[in-house]
Parts: sequence; C-alpha cells; structure tokens
Amino acid sequence: MAAGTVDSRAEYVLQRQSQLENGRATFDAHWKEVAERVLPRQDEFLQKRTVEGDKRSEKIFDSTALLALDRAASAIDSLISPQTQIYHRLEPEDERLIDDREVKLYLDALTKLMFRVRYRPSANFASQAHECYVTQMAFGTMAMFIDDYVGIGMRYKSIALSDMYIAENHAGIVDYWHRKIRMSARAALQKWGEKNLPEAIVKAGEKEPFRKFDFIHCVKPNEDRKAGAKDYRGMPFTSYYVAYEGKKLISEGGFRTTPYAVSRHVTSPNETYGRSPAMMVLPDIKMVNEMEKTVIRAAHKIVDPPLLVYGDGILAAFNARPSALNYGGVDEQGRQLVHPLKTGSNLPFAEEKAEQKRKVINDAFYVTLFQILVQSPQMTATEALIRAQEKGQLLAPTVGRTQSEFFGPIIDRELDILSASGNLPPMPEKLRRAGGGVRAVYTSPLARLRRAEDGVAIMRTIEAVAPIAQVQPDVYDRFDPDMVLEELAEINGVPERVLRSREEMLQRRGEREQALQQQQQLEAANVAANAARNMASAAEKAGFVGLMIKNLINRVLRSRQAYRAAFSNPAGEIVLADLRKFCRANSTPAVVSPATQQIDPIATGIAIGRLEVWHRISHNLHLSDADIYKMMGQSETE
Repeated sequence: MAAGTVDSRAEYVLQRQSQLENGRATFDAHWKEVAERVLPRQDEFLQKRTVEGDKRSEKIFDSTALLALDRAASAIDSLISPQTQIYHRLEPEDERLIDDREVKLYLDALTKLMFRVRYRPSANFASQAHECYVTQMAFGTMAMFIDDYVGIGMRYKSIALSDMYIAENHAGIVDYWHRKIRMSARAALQKWGEKNLPEAIVKAGEKEPFRKFDFIHCVKPNEDRKAGAKDYRGMPFTSYYVAYEGKKLISEGGFRTTPYAVSRHVTSPNETYGRSPAMMVLPDIKMVNEMEKTVIRAAHKIVDPPLLVYGDGILAAFNARPSALNYGGVDEQGRQLVHPLKTGSNLPFAEEKAEQKRKVINDAFYVTLFQILVQSPQMTATEALIRAQEKGQLLAPTVGRTQSEFFGPIIDRELDILSASGNLPPMPEKLRRAGGGVRAVYTSPLARLRRAEDGVAIMRTIEAVAPIAQVQPDVYDRFDPDMVLEELAEINGVPERVLRSREEMLQRRGEREQALQQQQQLEAANVAANAARNMASAAEKAGFVGLMIKNLINRVLRSRQAYRAAFSNPAGEIVLADLRKFCRANSTPAVVSPATQQIDPIATGIAIGRLEVWHRISHNLHLSDADIYKMMGQSETE
C-alpha cells in the first residue's frame, strides 16, 4: 500500500466515522444491555474499557442466556461450517459445463485447495468463525476480516461489533465499512513504519511501546477508479488507515474484493444492523435475572433468617456463631426468647416462574430445537428424517441467510487471494472460454436439513406402497433403486468416498451377470448332453415309438428355444411386463361388473383365456431339460 499524508482524506474518514457513530447510538445502548447480561466480555459499547481483566458480571444472577448463547453458536457452527466436512463446493455459472468431467475435476481440486488454506493453523479460521457466530446470536450482526499477510498467507479475524460500522448501498448490500482499531505504538510501528505515523506515536514507541492508540480502517467503493491502472487506483475498493492522533492518513490502498464479510441475523425495515435472539428476549433475560436475585435473597433469609429477640435488651450481645453460649436466651421456665423470622417465602413458585422464563430464552436460542434428536435416540429412519425436516424448516430462514451472506464474500476473497498469488490450478479451456465464472453450492448439514423433505417423501411413499405390493408386486418397478439410494445418501450426508460410481456399479453388475450366464450355460450344457444321451438310448430301445418321442422332444426344445429368443432380451422383457398386467397374471381372473357388482361371466371368460396365454408363455420360458426328460419318461410308460 502507498503511504500518504493527505489531511483532507483523514478528515473525511473521521467525519464519516462520527456520522456512523451518531447513527447507531440507539443500537449501542441496546447492545450494551445485551452485553451486560449475555456476553459481558464484549461489553465495549458506549465506553471503552481501558483496564484488561476487569470483572463484567455485576448484572448476571442467572446463566441461562450465557449458556444458551454458547450452545446456539456451537450448533450453528456445526450446521454451517463443520471442520470435518466439505460444506460447500464450486460449480460453473455456465449451465452447459455443470456435467463436464474436466471442469468438475478442476473445481473439486479448487475446493479442496480452499479448505486446506482456510484450515491451516496460521489462518485461525475455526476459532474466529465461532466467535462470529457468538456475536451474531448476541447482537444480530457479525463481521470477519480476511487479510493476506506476506509470508503467512490468509488470516481471519473476527471483529467485535463495538468496533465495526457499516452502511448499505441502494440495493441494501453492505458496501461501506469502518473499523476501529486499538493498537500499541510498538505494533503500529511494525505495521506502518516510522515515516507514516504521527510523531507522537513514534515517540511513544521509544518510551512507552505498549501504550495504546486508536486508528480507523475505512473500506469503501472506489469512486475514482482508473480503468487500466495496475495498482490500488484501479481496484474496486479503496482502503484508508487513519490515526486519531494528529488526524493523519497513514496508509492508502485498495482491494479487488471486499475484505470484510458481514452477516445479519434478521433485519427490521429501514435498519442497517441486524437483530438477534438475545435482543428479542432481552425482557425475559432481565426478568429472570431479577427473579434469581429475589430468590437468592429469599433463600438467604430462610437459611440464615433474621432473629426475633426479647425487647428488654438482655440479649444485646447475642452471639449467632456455632457452639456459642448466650446467657439469658431462655426464661425461668426454659422457654426460648429468640425466634427466627418466618417470611413466608414460596420458593417453589418462584422457581416455577423463573423456569418458564428460562424455557423462553432457550427456545429463542434454538436450544430446545437442537436437543430434539439427542433426547429421542430410539427413532426409525423415517422419524429421524421428519425431525430433520422440521429442524431445517425452522432454521433455514435465519441461519440460511448467515450461510450465504457470510460465506459468499469469504469465498470470493479466498479465490481472489489464491489467484493473485498464482496458487490456482490451471483452468480448463472450456471454462476459460465461458468466462471462468463459478458459484458456491452449499452442502453443509444445514443444506441437507433443508432437503430432508425429499427424504421424507421417498420413505413415506415406499411405506405407503408396501400394502399395494402385496397384491401387485410389480408396483415397485416404478422406482429406480439406484436413484433412490443416491438421493437418500446425498440427503443424509453419506461421504462420497464410500459409494461406488455408476460406472463401477454397472461394471460389477455386468461381471456378475456374465458369470451367472456362463454358469447357467455350463449347467444347461451338461443337462442337455445327459438328456440327449438318455433320449437316444431310449429311442433305440423303443424303436418306432422311441423315434416319435424323440421328434416330440425336439419340437419341444425348438419351441422353448424360440420362446426364449423372443423374450429373453430387453425388448422381450418390456413385452412380458405388459402381458403380465394385460393377462392378470398376479390377480384373480374373476371380473366384477361395475354396474351390477356381480361377477361378469363374459369378461371373466376373456380374462381366463388371457391367463391361459400367459401360462403357456411362462411354461415354455421356464421349461427345464429335466422337465422335458420327465415328459419323455411319462410317454414311454404310456
């Protein structure tokens, strides 16, 4: 980045920062209330804490919201970006190239490269992504900064919402970012050098290197973009770093893609920042904390109650410690003169009301929803799919927005950095001619939950067809078993590596069918040879009668061969399937008249005739050599 000292630009950035701060003052007050009770470690709104390690839990008496927030963030992390899975892939924008094998292999290799870079230890993506999800569920807006460090590569940084300011363009897309940075003089000197920093920071670096200073990073559309320029002046986004100290512009540069990925949970009309589950149930969070405070006070009075003592002052020095002796605590008759105060507190009722509020808070953070499958492990596959479908329907509108709004800019930024560093694999010429455009397709667990409805439909249909199949088994012919398996495997997230490809599957089936045919041919040849020898021997013994039987057997063999030649092929199988239905092979030939509701003798006779045709075809197709030899034996006896 080029350095500069143009004060007018620094003043521009600082003025815009002041406007952004004033524009969200109400949000800051709202977020501060949330932070005090839900996420105290990010309680930096309205005022910056200068003391590290200070206590920030003064207003927290119930931890329900804190625990629910952490569980919700962890659940979203596992649904959107699980570290053990490839949760998105790339496909060409040109629909004609989607099934092209060369393009597929290239994009698969590119996807694996992106995930390797993203999850390198130096990138720090996993921990920062989780912090982003925590911020979004607490405050409704989250931001991630994706930088490219020389010698390190990509580095991800979750930005606290108290430091992040955004603005939208005419289309409602965030395209203007301000980020407050608090940095020590030592770190500033390392990043920008002495020549670019104000004199006060340079001097502090010598005497007070750990003294903190405030800076602003401004990224906005490059309104003065120069076409053809190879440096930052030709990039779509302008970048300024400004020091509050001395109001000095210390760095100017640009970005080819936005370095900030911002996502909102839900947005209200005419509002730029998002709203969160914590903001939605903030009254319940405040109420349950007050309830818990009251219960603690009441419980304290019950466990260690105030004492009612006799009023003549004889017990002025009463000692309430264990094993203490208090003279005068009883009268002459031994009656106790000191009694505990009975407040009449109803702790069970108070706990019941507080538990109602806790349930509302857990529902707002989806805790109850995420526990559905855990609490009901003994479920059938269909029941599990139905539960997954319900979860997907409830989470998709809000969490799905996070998936696209957050990861869209991240993927664009990653591809840009990899391309600029020359680390991308060679692009296929077909894709290059089509413009090289690619888009992300999300395959995360959340995406599969949203497709669970298809799995439910498949399973329910198969279950519904089962009773029909008992009467008409060929109803299952309407299903493509291989396609059903592929759909269910994709919906349930079965790893691709455990499934054979269609080519491998067809090859294995062909080999198995060929081996079976060879075995059948060998067995048939042995049986035929034995039958031929037996028939020849019988014919020689029987003379003329034997010759007639031999001719009969030959006719039967030729007939069987003709039937098999006609039907033992793909076209013949189609004809057989049609004849099976037409001849009512799997049902009774009795036909009931729709008019009289009685058996129709004419229609039944026709059906019997058709069934006889089917039996003849079936008999000839399944007639074995042993059956023929048996027929010959019966003829000899006759």
